[in-house]
Amino acid sequence: MASRLENATPQIAAFFEASEQRVYTSGDLRSLIARQRFEWRVPASTSFGKLVDFLLEKTKLRSVSLTSERYGSIDRYAWGEVSPYLLALSVKRGSYLSHATALFLQGLTEQIPKTIYVNREQSAKGTPIGTLSQEAIDRAFAGRQRRSNYIFRYEEWQIVLTSGKHTGGLGVVTLLGPAKEGLRATGLERTLIDIVVRPDYAGGVYEVLKAYKSAKDRMSVNVLMAHLKKLDYTYPYHQAIGFYMQRASYEQERWGRLRRLTMNFDFYLAHGIGDKAYDSSWRLFFPKGLE
Repeated sequence: MASRLENATPQIAAFFEASEQRVYTSGDLRSLIARQRFEWRVPASTSFGKLVDFLLEKTKLRSVSLTSERYGSIDRYAWGEVSPYLLALSVKRGSYLSHATALFLQGLTEQIPKTIYVNREQSAKGTPIGTLSQEAIDRAFAGRQRRSNYIFRYEEWQIVLTSGKHTGGLGVVTLLGPAKEGLRATGLERTLIDIVVRPDYAGGVYEVLKAYKSAKDRMSVNVLMAHLKKLDYTYPYHQAIGFYMQRASYEQERWGRLRRLTMNFDFYLAHGIGDKAYDSSWRLFFPKGLE
C-alpha cells in the first residue's frame, strides 16, 4: 500500500498545487478525497485517516489549529504556508474580512494590525418594531461599545469573529492580501461605513478620521450613500459620516449631501465618550480634541 501511495504522491501534490483553495476543513478534505481517490489510485483499503497521515508526512499538507479559551480549538488543513487571513476566513463559511483588516488591505491605515476582523452576517430579520427616541439613543451610547468574545488565536495573530446585520454581502469585494492571495473583504465605501458604526474595531475614532482622510480621493459618495440606504440603520449614522467627511476636508458638495438628510436627534460619534464636545451643525457629540 505504501508504495502505491508513494507512486500517487506527485499526482496528488500537483492537484493541490493547481487548486485555488489552500485551507480545508476536515469535511472539505474528506469530500475531496472521496471524489479523487479513484483518479489518484488510492487503494480502497486505505482509510481517510491513514491517507491524511501519509499526506501530512510526505507532502506540503499540514495541520493547523486555531485556539480559543472560550470555544476550544478549530482544526484546519493547509496546503503549504498560508496567510493568517485565509485561515481567519475559514472559521465560518461565507464570512469576509472587515473593519481594521479591510482598512489595512486597502492601504487606509499605516498600522499593521495583528488582530484580524472577520464578519459573518446574521440571518435576515424583520423590520424592528418601535420608534427611535432621544432617550433610547442617549442610553444606548452611554456605555462602551459591545465587543465580540468570539476570538481565536493563531501564532501571534488574534482572530475576532463579528456578527453583523444581514446585508447579502453588500459591498463585499475580492482584495489582494500581502501574499497576493485573493481575500473576501468589504470594499472601500462599505468599510468606511462599518468603521463609523463600530469604531472600536478600527482602532477608535482617531483612526477612523485618519482613514477618511486617506480615502478622500478614492471614495465615491454616490456608492457610500447607496450602501447606507440599503443598510437602513435605525441610528442616524449619516450624521457621524458627514462629520468625519467635513473634518477630513472633503469638498462641501460631498459632505453636504449627508447634511441634507434628516437629522431629528442628537447623536454620538462613539459609545462611552467621556469629555464631550458638540457640533450643532451635525447634532453630534464627539470627543474633545478630535481634529
